[in-house]
Amino acid sequence: MSTNVLERTLETGDVIEIDAGDDSISALVLLAADDFVIIDRCDDTTPVVLRRDELSNYRRFEAEAA
Repeated sequence: MSTNVLERTLETGDVIEIDAGDDSISALVLLAADDFVIIDRCDDTTPVVLRRDELSNYRRFEAEAA
């Protein structure tokens, strides 16, 4: 699996990794609208609504092409 940093627009269904201090958090994008995104951190907490500009540093996972 490889990672890309901000090479394409974030879309519903993407799996991303977000920097949180010294740690990283994996999350699933449940909904990606023009101004906001809803992410599920997959840690049994409630999904979070964020402004797109709050996601300034994330990595999007992509399956490698065969």
